[in-house]
Amino acid sequence: MRALLELFVRWAQAAAPLLDLAVRLYVAEVFFRSGVLKLKNWSGTLYLFREEYRVPLLPPDLAAWLGTFNELFFPVLLALGLAARFAAFALSIFNVIAVVAFWHVLKNNEAALNSHLFWGFLLLVILCHGPGKLSVDHWIRGKVYTLRSPGSPSTPTARS
Repeated sequence: MRALLELFVRWAQAAAPLLDLAVRLYVAEVFFRSGVLKLKNWSGTLYLFREEYRVPLLPPDLAAWLGTFNELFFPVLLALGLAARFAAFALSIFNVIAVVAFWHVLKNNEAALNSHLFWGFLLLVILCHGPGKLSVDHWIRGKVYTLRSPGSPSTPTARS
């Protein structure tokens, strides 16, 4: 039984980077697709922001531009795993604002509200756990660590 448990743990550890990548790609795709749809029908997007969405503190046209930018820029970072925690944080704030702005509809649509909660949970996992080994952040961190490790050519050695 112990060998079976150890095998499962090794398998789970080996699969973790792929799961991290899958979570990032899934969330990025959801938000990016929404941004592309906004761009494809910009007049419809402006109408929705002026008439339907209730974004607090922002004029509707500015909210439309910022919302579309968020949905097109931060998912790319998230998918690449570049500044992934920052991208996950930005998309989390955007997700909360979307729920607030559209609450008058979402409160009666359990499926849509649950989607936002699910995306928020996945973004929270990325925020807390990081982007994983299959990310640009992990690659950069490895390069920085190599440059800072004792005895590396870029690190001055102590003189006697």
